[in-house]
Amino acid sequence: MKDDDLIKFEDQVAIVTGAGRGIGRAIALRFANEGARVACVSRTEQNAKKIAGEINALRANSAKPYAVDIADHAAVQKIGAQILADFGRADILINNAGVTRDALAMRMSLEDWDRVLNTNLRGAFSFSQAIIRAMTKQRSGRIISISSVIGLMGNAGQTNYAASKAGLIGLTKSLARELASRNITVNAVAPGFVITDMTVGLSDEIKNTIHAKIPLGRTGTPEDIAAAVAFLASPEAGYITGQVLCVDGGIVM
Repeated sequence: MKDDDLIKFEDQVAIVTGAGRGIGRAIALRFANEGARVACVSRTEQNAKKIAGEINALRANSAKPYAVDIADHAAVQKIGAQILADFGRADILINNAGVTRDALAMRMSLEDWDRVLNTNLRGAFSFSQAIIRAMTKQRSGRIISISSVIGLMGNAGQTNYAASKAGLIGLTKSLARELASRNITVNAVAPGFVITDMTVGLSDEIKNTIHAKIPLGRTGTPEDIAAAVAFLASPEAGYITGQVLCVDGGIVM
């Protein structure tokens, strides 16, 4: 745990999708370490319970697990209502859950296109819709979506992923305009190359090629992304909305 003067999110409730591993896990732990109660959302019950258990070992009764496929709009609405019933409020929503199904466009199946768009983009819309009314009544809230530099740059073999992450930026900016009058800020974080379960299996050749393009000369960590998310969720970022913060070592300038 951190010192009391660093407990920025005491008495706040943070919902983190894709919390079971990688960036989502780092974000959930960051919020927990800074005083928040955390709704840990994952596609599998096993991963949701694992991260909730880690958090509750740090601070008893600070986290609850929720298993849902965020591509299922009706299921997300049900889980959102359950989270609000369990915690009584929602102060922060982190739309982090995402998948990849890479292939060149000429070979990409419609199933792989739909899976990525429905999870990465529609899932963020569904969860946002599930908690917007509660935040509006509170007249406060933070919504932060995890986009990607691929949504800004594009990438061969990832038309579905790039489209979903670019779509998150449009969703962010539009929601920011809709919700600003209720003191709800909406922003996005665009990670660059970060070592997670999605990227750890890449060959050394591919990793070295990527490193050569990064001005800071290193890959990012999930904790780098969590730090940016925590800032955007904090009181210090209260006058920031509709923005995309690249956390990428300088690869996009």
